[in-house]
Amino acid sequence: MLSAIAVDSFHNHAATDQIPRRPAPGQAGVEEPVGLRTKFNLLLLLLALAGFGLFALAANPLVNAIAREEVLQSSRIMMESAAGARKYTSEQIAPILRPQIAQHFYPQSVSAYAAKRNFDVIHSKFPDFDYREAALNPTNPQDRAEDWEADIINDFRAHPTKQETSFTRATPVGPMLELARPLVNKPACMECHNTAATAPASMIALYGSQNGFGWKPGEIIGAQIVSVPMAASGRRAEHIRRLFILPFGGFLLLLFISVNVLLNFVVVRPLDRITTAAEAISTGDINASEYVYRQKDQIGRLSASFNRMHRSLAAALKMLGDE
Repeated sequence: MLSAIAVDSFHNHAATDQIPRRPAPGQAGVEEPVGLRTKFNLLLLLLALAGFGLFALAANPLVNAIAREEVLQSSRIMMESAAGARKYTSEQIAPILRPQIAQHFYPQSVSAYAAKRNFDVIHSKFPDFDYREAALNPTNPQDRAEDWEADIINDFRAHPTKQETSFTRATPVGPMLELARPLVNKPACMECHNTAATAPASMIALYGSQNGFGWKPGEIIGAQIVSVPMAASGRRAEHIRRLFILPFGGFLLLLFISVNVLLNFVVVRPLDRITTAAEAISTGDINASEYVYRQKDQIGRLSASFNRMHRSLAAALKMLGDE
């Protein structure tokens, strides 16, 4: 008698809906549940944003350094071009013109003059590029060092072993990369730069007797300075930055899609089917179809355990009904 009452009670509960049912999402007073997919997507989004930010933070100094090194390399090439013009002039032009310097002074015999005229060709194509041979006491007043150039020269004097320096300087036309190398007074220069009394009269007639004298052998008298705008470097840096960041962003998007697809087919859909079967059984449909999940992972173990429980419950109720 007790067994029959138990069976009747189970079916009566199912028939009269006295067993609590899960409220449907969207009903009044019922909060929409946050599913696994949403939780995983929020976590992935946070991780992607953090990873993207860290990658950009790490890439920026590297990209800027690459772009700056590219500009610096271009500056060194221009510096070597000026050095080549100086060497050619001092070794091949000056010896030819030196015998005539007493009657007429030829600026073409001066290596600095040749280097500047050589750079004029570059300057005509790239007006923002500049080359100067600044000196503290130049023969030509146009070569007198400005304050920031004088600082470079004095730094070379304070550190005689330093062969090169570079830095970025703010200017009205934008930041400029400055590359400088020291100019050392050589013995051959003393012919014109010792004293005004011993200098060629033709040079005195051209430049006067107030500037460019009193130089000492081996003294650092000036600096070669190449100025290159950083605007082009900024554009190259931005291009390189995109080459770094866009593939990384594409990788994060691919990872996001792949995880969602995997989550959907391996976790969410199997759990939804197990949940549907459980809800059917909990509301009295003891003959609901089993969900068979063939993978041997945690979801597979859960599915197999639930099916065993389902069969055991059905068998127990059948036994109670037979009694």
